[in-house]
Amino acid sequence: MQQSEISRTIPPIRYPEELPVAERRQEIMEAIRDHQVVIVAGETGSGKTTQLPKICLELGRGLQQRIGHTQPRRLAARTVAQRIAAELDSSLGEVVGYQVRFNDQVSDASAIKLMTDGILLAEIQRDRLLRQYDTLIIDEAHERSLNIDFLLGYLKNILPKRPDLKLIITSATIDLESFSRHFDGAPVIEVSGRTYPVETVYIDPAEDRDEGLQQQIVSLVEDIDRGRFGERGDVLVFLPGERDIRELAKQLRRDTELDILPLYARLSQAEQNRVFDLSRRRAMRVVLATNVAETSVTVPGIRYVIDPGEARISRYSFRTKVQRLPIEPISQASANQRKGRCGRVAAGVCIRLYSEEDFNRRPEFTDPEIHRTNLAAVILQMLNLRLGELQHFPFIDPPDARMVRDGYKLLEELAAVTPAGKLTKLGRQMTRMPVDPRLSRMILAASERNCLDELLVIVSALSIQDPRERPVDKQQQSDQSHARFKHPKSDFMSWLALWRYYEEQRQVLSQGQLRKLCQREFLSFMRMREWRDIHSQLLIACRQQGIKARRELPEEENFEGIHRALLAGLLGNIAQLQEGREYLGARNRKLQIFPGSALSRKRPKWLVAAEIVETSSVFARVVAAIEPTWALDINPRLLKSHYYEPRWQGRSGRAMAYERISLYGLTLVEKRPVHYGPINPQESRELLIREGLVAGHVRPVPGFLKHNQRLVKQLEDLESRIRRRDILADEQVLFDFYDERLPADVYTISRLKGWLKAEPAARDSLYVPKALLQAKAPEENLGEQFPDELQWQDMRLRLSYQFEPGQVADGVSVTVPVALLNRVPRYLFDWLVPGLLREKCIQLVKALPKAQRKQLVPVPDFVDRALAQLERGDHDLLQALAAELSKLGGVRLSASDWSGVAIDDYYRMNIRVVDADGKLLQQGRDLQALIKAFREDTRESLTAVDDKSPARTNVRRWDIGKLPREWRFKQAGVNIASYPALVDDGDSARVELLDYPGQARLAHRQGVLKLIRLQNAQQVKYLRKQLLRGNHYSLALAGAGMERQALLEDLIDAAYQQAMALDDNLPYDEPAFERLLKAGGSAVIEAANDLEQLLFNMLSPLASAKQQLSSLEGKQWQTARKDIALQLERLLPPGFMRDTPSEWLAQFPRYLKALQHRVARLSGQIDKDRSHTLLLEQLWQPLEEQLTARAGLLFLSPPAMRYRWMLEEFRVSLFAQQLGTRTAVSEKRLKAQWQEVEKWCKDNPH
Repeated sequence: MQQSEISRTIPPIRYPEELPVAERRQEIMEAIRDHQVVIVAGETGSGKTTQLPKICLELGRGLQQRIGHTQPRRLAARTVAQRIAAELDSSLGEVVGYQVRFNDQVSDASAIKLMTDGILLAEIQRDRLLRQYDTLIIDEAHERSLNIDFLLGYLKNILPKRPDLKLIITSATIDLESFSRHFDGAPVIEVSGRTYPVETVYIDPAEDRDEGLQQQIVSLVEDIDRGRFGERGDVLVFLPGERDIRELAKQLRRDTELDILPLYARLSQAEQNRVFDLSRRRAMRVVLATNVAETSVTVPGIRYVIDPGEARISRYSFRTKVQRLPIEPISQASANQRKGRCGRVAAGVCIRLYSEEDFNRRPEFTDPEIHRTNLAAVILQMLNLRLGELQHFPFIDPPDARMVRDGYKLLEELAAVTPAGKLTKLGRQMTRMPVDPRLSRMILAASERNCLDELLVIVSALSIQDPRERPVDKQQQSDQSHARFKHPKSDFMSWLALWRYYEEQRQVLSQGQLRKLCQREFLSFMRMREWRDIHSQLLIACRQQGIKARRELPEEENFEGIHRALLAGLLGNIAQLQEGREYLGARNRKLQIFPGSALSRKRPKWLVAAEIVETSSVFARVVAAIEPTWALDINPRLLKSHYYEPRWQGRSGRAMAYERISLYGLTLVEKRPVHYGPINPQESRELLIREGLVAGHVRPVPGFLKHNQRLVKQLEDLESRIRRRDILADEQVLFDFYDERLPADVYTISRLKGWLKAEPAARDSLYVPKALLQAKAPEENLGEQFPDELQWQDMRLRLSYQFEPGQVADGVSVTVPVALLNRVPRYLFDWLVPGLLREKCIQLVKALPKAQRKQLVPVPDFVDRALAQLERGDHDLLQALAAELSKLGGVRLSASDWSGVAIDDYYRMNIRVVDADGKLLQQGRDLQALIKAFREDTRESLTAVDDKSPARTNVRRWDIGKLPREWRFKQAGVNIASYPALVDDGDSARVELLDYPGQARLAHRQGVLKLIRLQNAQQVKYLRKQLLRGNHYSLALAGAGMERQALLEDLIDAAYQQAMALDDNLPYDEPAFERLLKAGGSAVIEAANDLEQLLFNMLSPLASAKQQLSSLEGKQWQTARKDIALQLERLLPPGFMRDTPSEWLAQFPRYLKALQHRVARLSGQIDKDRSHTLLLEQLWQPLEEQLTARAGLLFLSPPAMRYRWMLEEFRVSLFAQQLGTRTAVSEKRLKAQWQEVEKWCKDNPH
């Protein structure tokens, strides 16, 4: 049935005559009849709320359309509807109905419809001109809520289009002029309430407001109880917040016997009911209330009001985006409202804890909500209704333009509007959700994240007052009961846990049982029911929009999805942990987690909060741990990116940079790699040219670039050789070359390839001419001065050059395979390369002491003349240079003059030791240190050359075929010659590749000896039993300090060697080895006996000399003792019988007798002995140096062997001339012989 077709029957109308409104109904009826807008003002109790709808009925209103009557709160809408229905003798839902959020008790017969202002706002979307109403009563307009202000503005717009519509505004007697002015001078009818006189008492506040206020109130309550202000009566005390109420209640209960009743919004329903139930009064009541008791509820029986003059006022800061709850002085209007709470039942007293002057200075009215809250919801609805811009909307008090901009900013954050302020598709969807824009945005995001079920629960929970109750006297029990619902990472998830529990219980319990459960477990039954109602309404709204839940992951596994959806509505409420407990929030807000949160002690690195509220501090309430990257894809428009450290990435062929992404000043991503090309094409192109093409960081390398790099490398290498940087042109030349040719949009390798493919002719233009790269023409013959290889005999070693002072490889580097390391000439590298030798020698001369240096001026000339006489080779550069300069300059120089002199590293060859694959193992400029470090590696590299190598292990008989004298292989690109040999390996022998022929011959002799002994095991066993037996040998060996077992093995080796003449008959194949065994086997016993006798002849003089020497303990004998010890060490090392040539071994008894004579005569010839010792040291020194340089192989040289034994004969001539010498010997003859040794060394470097 259409509304216009309805004709309702109205019951008789009666008015309670005691009500002030009833007394003036005729005046009110005339005003309504004559004016479209009427304002009726009156205090509580005047009857305006219940009687005005009846007056409208009497005027004939509501017969075909309805009388709409709004209330700020649902409870008031229901109770007022019940009262009016009762006065009309009608059942609720017939003549009088009501509609609130989850309850619709309106029928076609309903002439009067009570509703919340939110319901009327929602109807505007469906009925723009509100045609179902012929009369609208906007009640409690003085509260100036956002809804009321919006309704009044909207109604002002549509009244001209609805001349039949009557608008009645009711208000307390507060700022009536503003309402009248807004509606073009609408008449105001003031109706007084039913009140008794109220006395106002002003008392100066306590000096210490924070500490003294509580005690001041306690004293006043006690005074009232004692009758100081007149007859005793119930007291209403206004306080700013819950904590103030709890603290004062605790003190009053401790200090008085009175009935203390708290009253605030979060209080449980049962505790609130106690305030209104006078039947349970036990004593004088003291009600401690927040400003909820100013107008929202009427506390019965109040005779005294104590007003400290403060309230916690909700204020939104558009600067910090924080909903602040500061404690502020109340307005005069609020103070008068508080005063009006008493004097209802008898004369009352209002005690103000501030002065009258303070009262008079206060603002007349409280700021309307539109000045204290975020305007996003209003703006969104206005955009949806196409009501124009908010700043042009006829509000009673237009909001600050900054608040309007802030509202738009929030909607832009939620992606509900464009930056230009236009409603988006998403924003239009949000308007169809009956919740705050933030919450509706979460729901829509949840549908995309497959977590709609969870978000509907959470959003509906955020839309109500917390159902978890915390009674003042049972805080610990309630906390324990609620603890099971807490989630370690998210307060939002706690709502889900509570919801699941409640739903499980609801399925199995009756309504009464469920009520008792809620009471027992500190849950508000009414709020739980409200939670479910909102959830149902949201579910219906989602279905109406075609939004369905799709569950893909369990709740815990979709933690990320749930919180990403929450973030969609809370981007401005993220925060990052700083030091301690402090967080840095969006727009540089400092905040903390609210202590009641499950995360207050865990302190996650990043969090999101349902709200950020300022009370005693700035708190984040209802928080969850998040990852900052979750916020990246929600509204990319809000993100700010800073790009830094642009660089070329050769692997991908494009410029890359790091991106720092921030949201409202918080860095979400610090260092994300991004393609820089689209961000800055010009700089990316420069990086392509400079780092990609000029520096050569491109993979794979295009043909033109290979050509250009080859030219650059040639010129760079040339510069490194000559150690100058003046041949290759500056990089800018090459940069300009490419810059002139590449199009502006070519900034990656892929774009370069695309361009070359599209224009093949362009490829040739990118080949750079060599002349363009040369800043200066190089000198001629540089190839000879700075060769690519160092050749020495059969070795060719690669050289490389580097001109980077201070770097490890600065100068000339030679690459040496580790297998070749031992045979590298000792002095060859000292000569560097021809192009650097002159400069090195000049620096050496300049480093000499001034006395020597001044004889060689000009230094370059002397160096040039000296070098002209020197020949490169494996001999000491310093000795050769010193000798030649001595001749030329008439100055005494030796190599030692340069000891400790530091020259630049690049004048010393850098030796790069590489493995078989050419991989660098180590590099340095000290050859001997490298040889020592890689001694084992060198041996192993020769052992494991390849599969065809003759190297073998565990050889116990000759089954190795023919052993080659030389074995060649290639390592790290170098051809290497090695020399196979049988090597003694303890219980067996092995075939090993050795560095030098002489080294191999010595080792092979010992390896053959090992095989001979293994083949003659019985004979060896016999010799061990027979040789060096008896007491006379034991005594002789003990006196000489020699160990029998080692000497015995050495004697047997020497016997086999002499009997088989191994030095002349070393076998290299099995037939030769067998012939050797047969030919020499019978002579071994005889040779062993002869050697045993020789050894015996040595022991006596050795023992005698050692005995006499032990008695010489003074310092004066130190030089002689040291020389004798060194002589014996050289004469009798382990294996001396085997290793000493037989003709010289036979002289050992004479050498030891000479030693015996020397010791016997030492005490009388100490100075002479010291002189002889010094001479011997000088003659030994060059031999020692060569022995060290050639790793002990010098005695393979006949001249060196002869020199060594001439030295021993020289000892005889010096200390025991009477014993005679085997050969003519003198200092002069020794020096001549040493020249033969040097000649041999020169001819045989190794």
